[in-house]
Amino acid sequence: MQIRELEKKADQIRKMVVEMIGRLGVGHVGGALSAVDLVTALYYKEMKIDPKNPKWKERDRFVMSKGHAGPALYAVLADKGYFDKEHLKTLNLPNTILPSHCDMNKTPGVDMTAGSLGQGLSCAVGMALAARLDNLDYYVYALIGDGESQEGQIYEALMFAAHKRLNNLIVFIDNNRMQIDGYTDDINKIEPIDKKADAFGYFTQRVNGHDIQQILDAIKKAKAQTEKPSFIVLDTIKGYKFKLAEEKGPACHNMSIDETDWREYACCKEE
Repeated sequence: MQIRELEKKADQIRKMVVEMIGRLGVGHVGGALSAVDLVTALYYKEMKIDPKNPKWKERDRFVMSKGHAGPALYAVLADKGYFDKEHLKTLNLPNTILPSHCDMNKTPGVDMTAGSLGQGLSCAVGMALAARLDNLDYYVYALIGDGESQEGQIYEALMFAAHKRLNNLIVFIDNNRMQIDGYTDDINKIEPIDKKADAFGYFTQRVNGHDIQQILDAIKKAKAQTEKPSFIVLDTIKGYKFKLAEEKGPACHNMSIDETDWREYACCKEE
């Protein structure tokens, strides 16, 4: 896909996210929408994957450490053919394969269970180390949240990966500057997060997290160097492109959506 096609795909994925959460009536809208451009860039352009063989040993891995953004990943996985799109209508319902937070035991294509904030990155680091030990050629991509980055375990994982020089690990932070209880700077400031990662020993970059070209260029630069793991700050907007969510600020972290609003945004018709 070319950049314009990827941008159109990201908009389609955003509509799918709003529809699936809207059908449920409530969900983690803000953090899912701020992550859409990254997962679109990864799954439609960058990652080595096979939807028909989701457990392929040589595939690239993606860890949604901020597991509440699962709907963004679910929409992409369904669109790529990992499972039928009809499942998107069952988000977080009894017996669904799409729980509120990512679960590798329930959802085809999900590489790691997440939800307890801070833990996903440690799993991603373990995967990257395993690739080296098994002599396999794959990358591990991990998306962490800015609120999640107040957790000490994040820094332990960052430190260990840098110590081991895991150059097949690329960590992204969804820096939308908001979390469930308010603005990140007001609760426990993490900036300058790029300088902190640099001090740990990462190849560090900072880009517009809604500019797919910038995201892909940053990944290319990360892969071009082979000495360090990479850390890419994605400056994003919580609830991006869904005006109702953007206007709510931190309250869009987990919000209700009525049928009129999600249908107006997603432009869908009932079957």
